[in-house]
Amino acid sequence: MNPAITNLAVMLGMMQVAKRIPFDDPNVLNMVRFGYILSNLIIVAVYYYVGLQIRKKNDLTTLKYTEPAPPMSTEPPKLITTTIRGHDETQLRAAYKSVAMGVGMMVVMHVYFKYTNPLLIQSVLPLKAVFENKLVQIHVLGHPASGDLKRPWKAAGNPFAALTGGGAPSTDKKGVEEAERKGTGGAKEE
Repeated sequence: MNPAITNLAVMLGMMQVAKRIPFDDPNVLNMVRFGYILSNLIIVAVYYYVGLQIRKKNDLTTLKYTEPAPPMSTEPPKLITTTIRGHDETQLRAAYKSVAMGVGMMVVMHVYFKYTNPLLIQSVLPLKAVFENKLVQIHVLGHPASGDLKRPWKAAGNPFAALTGGGAPSTDKKGVEEAERKGTGGAKEE
């Protein structure tokens, strides 16, 4: 099932549950805060385990692909040469940044603006997102890196990518050779 649809369903369900929770009771509020903190500790622990698995496998298979040009840009696609390990570590850094941004926004919303309902919702949605993450599916759940999990992965989250010319990185031999000939990129990610 589409993760965006399930996220919407979970969010609407959690909003209904949040309406029935007495957040004005300090004990209840502290329990919800604890749940949020526990949820984020679980997320960080899962990503830490993924990092250990990436280093343990140490897959140094070369991965060449062309990264699409920025939307509305005239520059050609950029050639990226990396390894499976390098690609996975880059994706893992992006996942850690995503967690940090979510926690940062939640701290501002809860501490500064005094919103409490998002604590409950953000205790569940990021935890769900972790297990939909392709790194977790490969390195924790043991799914093979084929089909939708084949590297390099399309950047998620931009519904307008197809309209603006963005999209998935291309691994086709012709496109990679053309980018090598033109000298566009060749950036080696470590």
